[in-house]
Amino acid sequence: MRVIAIENITRKNVPIYYRQMYTGTAVMEIVNKTERHRIEFSIEAKPTGDKEIGVTLPGDIHYPLIPVIRALKKTITEMHMYGELPD
Repeated sequence: MRVIAIENITRKNVPIYYRQMYTGTAVMEIVNKTERHRIEFSIEAKPTGDKEIGVTLPGDIHYPLIPVIRALKKTITEMHMYGELPD
């Protein structure tokens, strides 16, 4: 299982300044087959300066969820570090 890309990312308007909410489409290779799944994720700044990332997959996925969430969080963290997420 690997994340190929996260596409069609849009930022939701949230009145809390330290939380950013997004929706998008995750393109993943699962068991030698490319699948697309809608995702929702958030990036929240903690008082210590750390960033906490939360990921939700609203639909069904036929693969263990923990490795998928872990891989998505890693990809989202890298995208955030390199400024690839919309403002």
